[in-house]
Amino acid sequence: MKSFKWLALLLLMALLVGACSGTSPAEEPPAAEPEAQELFRVAVVMPSAITDLAFSQSMYDALVGIQAEMGGTDKMELVYSEGMFVVDDAAAAIRDYAAEGFDLVIAHGSQYGSSLQEIAPDFTETAFAWGTTLDTFTDQGINNVFAYEAASDQGGYVNGVIAASLSESGVIGVVGPIETGDAKLYVDGFVAGAMSVNPDIDVNVNWIGSFSDVALAAEAANTHISAGADVLTGTAQMVVGAIGVAEENGVLWFGTQADQSSLAPSIVVANQVYHWEVALKEMVTLISQGTYGGVSFTINLANGGEVIEYNSEYDLSGEVSALAEATVQGIVDGSITID
Repeated sequence: MKSFKWLALLLLMALLVGACSGTSPAEEPPAAEPEAQELFRVAVVMPSAITDLAFSQSMYDALVGIQAEMGGTDKMELVYSEGMFVVDDAAAAIRDYAAEGFDLVIAHGSQYGSSLQEIAPDFTETAFAWGTTLDTFTDQGINNVFAYEAASDQGGYVNGVIAASLSESGVIGVVGPIETGDAKLYVDGFVAGAMSVNPDIDVNVNWIGSFSDVALAAEAANTHISAGADVLTGTAQMVVGAIGVAEENGVLWFGTQADQSSLAPSIVVANQVYHWEVALKEMVTLISQGTYGGVSFTINLANGGEVIEYNSEYDLSGEVSALAEATVQGIVDGSITID
């Protein structure tokens, strides 16, 4: 009898141990924690302020938009150096960002190209980008530089069509910075668009030789107005000086790069606005796949990288508005070519 009791006790203990240590067939092992997405780090060096309502702000706004799409600051770090007019200072900033391990370093200015040619080969695991240009330096054996440009002649052409349609004096003034890059494209397109409406229109172009000299831009605007211009346009960050003069004299203004309506709501008619995110999104994707350069991008009216935005406070006639939209469509479908 005692042996039976001990046997029963041992059997009970074995069952209890098995129950405590066993795993039910219905139980699933705990799911593995998903791998956290690595922080994507972007640095950008710009010649002017992020609030210039022109070239630098167009890039900064695009990067902020992409940061939001990626999930905010937890997913994408964004740092910048603004006011980098001195190329040597910009080069030092570009090199520092690369040394700090940023995934993408953007040199937002064609004047920074020679610096990238020296810096990029020292950081082959870092992606660089610069514009406005299509040169990625692959012919020099450099494979980690992207390039981007704006087909700004397209929006320039549309602005020119509207400007010629609104001008009563038959004289239009253009305040240009330096005859290069997207600035030259924009001015050439604007002139062609204006002349497509009125071959006899007088479009005076003044290249002031600076992207940043606000006083020179204002002086050029005054010169144009003295010559009879009732419409003005211009490109680069120095145009704030010209816009101020246009507002004082009741002269219409057409903007590019960013929406400049807030500077003078009563006289700004329309703006060609850059949306660099069209190119930047592709860069981010390529970098995540292990491609760090060698590809160039062009934003234009067809891919949404350029958009004509109208000033809601300016009463543009339906006839002119329809002509502008038809011009946009013609450029997109190829029925209008810009010479």
